[in-house]
Amino acid sequence: MKQLSKLSCVTALIITATAAAATAATAAGPAATQQVDGVIVVAGNTCTWSNARTSANPPTALTIDRTSINTPGGNLSCTGGITATLNNNPAATFDDAAGRATADAIDITVKMSGISCRYKATGVQWNRDGDTRKYLNQAFTAAKTSGLFLCPGSVTIAAGDASLLFH
Repeated sequence: MKQLSKLSCVTALIITATAAAATAATAAGPAATQQVDGVIVVAGNTCTWSNARTSANPPTALTIDRTSINTPGGNLSCTGGITATLNNNPAATFDDAAGRATADAIDITVKMSGISCRYKATGVQWNRDGDTRKYLNQAFTAAKTSGLFLCPGSVTIAAGDASLLFH
């Protein structure tokens, strides 16, 4: 049961991280290079990636290239024996005046101990951290779209459990 709880938490983290990557917005600082780094920590597990490619720089609407996050083309890795795969290229829109961004959909599969669970979240909202290019997620729930009965029916991500840095 502990493994399944851990799987739920990591699934939530991965979804959040990916969504965050898709939703960073323009802020003060040097010109962005159409890349984003992500770090998520939940239930003792840390998931990270760096230099994921985007189709544009915020505040222009953009998509995140899943092949630059997923291995072997990307470097997404998690502690705790978990693997994750982003199944879509999330699209993001930005409201710079409000310091917010929105990801259209995040579709992710997480695997642990041979069990695969797939989740999808839509309309995920993110808040800019001051005048930086760092963004923190607002709370959201991702619904299970496939997986064994052992996979939780949904996962809820608390506000601030994921952050990304656009550069």
